Amino acid sequence: MKEKILVTAALPYANGALHFGHIAGAYLPADCYARFQRQNGKDLLFICGSDEYGIAITLSAQLAGRTPKEQVDHFHAINKALFARLQISFDHYSRTTWSGHVETTQAFFNDLLANGYIEERESDQLYSEKEQMFMADRYVLGICPKCSFEKARGDECTRCGASLEATDLKEPRSAVTGSPLLLKRAHHWYLRFDLFKGKLKEWIFTRMWKANVLNFAKNYIDDLRPRAITRDSSWGVPVPLKEAKGKVFYVWFDAPIGYISATREWAELQKESEAWKRYWCDPKTKLINFVGKDNIPFHAVFFPAMILGQNQPYKIVDELPANEFLNYEGRPFSKSEGWTVDLDAFFKKFTVDQIRYALAANAPETQDSEFTWKDFQMRCNSELLGKWGNFVHRTLVFVKNHAFGEVPDPGLLAPEDDAFLHKIDALVQETKAAYEGFHLRKASQLVMELATAGNVYFDAKQPWKCVKDEALRPFLHHALYCSLQCIRCLACISFPIIPAASERVWM
Repeated sequence: MKEKILVTAALPYANGALHFGHIAGAYLPADCYARFQRQNGKDLLFICGSDEYGIAITLSAQLAGRTPKEQVDHFHAINKALFARLQISFDHYSRTTWSGHVETTQAFFNDLLANGYIEERESDQLYSEKEQMFMADRYVLGICPKCSFEKARGDECTRCGASLEATDLKEPRSAVTGSPLLLKRAHHWYLRFDLFKGKLKEWIFTRMWKANVLNFAKNYIDDLRPRAITRDSSWGVPVPLKEAKGKVFYVWFDAPIGYISATREWAELQKESEAWKRYWCDPKTKLINFVGKDNIPFHAVFFPAMILGQNQPYKIVDELPANEFLNYEGRPFSKSEGWTVDLDAFFKKFTVDQIRYALAANAPETQDSEFTWKDFQMRCNSELLGKWGNFVHRTLVFVKNHAFGEVPDPGLLAPEDDAFLHKIDALVQETKAAYEGFHLRKASQLVMELATAGNVYFDAKQPWKCVKDEALRPFLHHALYCSLQCIRCLACISFPIIPAASERVWM
């Protein structure tokens, strides 16, 4: 039976257009991994979708003169089109505003409530008199109580990494208007994450993840406490209790459940309504969540706890290849500051394979990396064209002109030919291991190493000297046969990263 793999990529928030930093962090690595595993015959399902609820949507919709639904429809279409342009091969791209998501989320809540993990509380929350609303954690700024950073967010300090509650901040203010915030009494439902500390610690120590992910998650578990899962709003998944009228779930609560509801929608579209259970309810399924580092606590701590506390036999994440951030010319991407790449202009000049390769070669796997135009130029000209393209072109032209466009009979190969074929196989195996281990940068380096090896071999064999001498034709066949074998393998290992060029070569 084929190994089942369920791949998810963090649901992008439908509150703005994506940029290359987002693509490099979660979506391209997920796509390359999915393409690689499909090549290897695995039963793989690749799921994603738009995250469409939350206070940020209502605020941005007001500023844009749209309703929340119009706002998410607008950015869902934009981001879905970008994914298609980048050839991100989702099996299904859903959205959390589809009706099945409400049912799935409310079922989670009902189970957690019945199992004693949710409690009602009266608490003081930060309220903006100017905006006439309670402010979501991420829309609160203030002074960190631990390191005194003046722009700490209501959920964490981006300087020291401390997990915070918005009410922990000193001098809290609205991140939207800058107006001061007041404490106001509110009635809400809290998820008792503190009750999951033991189970989570036992589970997390069985994970073999990257050190930065594991350390972050372990520290987060140590500091777990009850967390509000409801807020006052009309835009969100309604809380299914009579006494909770006008309350919806926080977006961080319903968003990861979107992976399950999206898979349910995929099954319905396949006309097999129960097919989603083959992945989510089979303990043999390998579940992989591709995310950026800002999503580590939600996927390594919160969602696993939520799954542990409900009643369905859902899979808990097996692998969490969380990446760091990709910056742009030394600074974070920022649309508001105009520090971004105009994607429409970009794709008028450059191909999808060029940006996919450049982002893969600079994937922020263990530390922040950056996109620069100088590096992009080098990747395109020196590597894609000068190494990969040059080897493929010169070989195929030579085969067309001097071997009737066919793979020649190699005959008895010379020792240097056998050595080259063994090197090809070794590089292929090493590349497979890199893809399997989520080392996309390494895979891209090995692709170019194989292209370079092909060029070195072709130059050493000097097939042009064999063309006019019939006695040397066997040596010509050796060189062309081995070069074509290299191109075949090069196309295969390149396909996850540069699918368009690889497919053209393969055909």
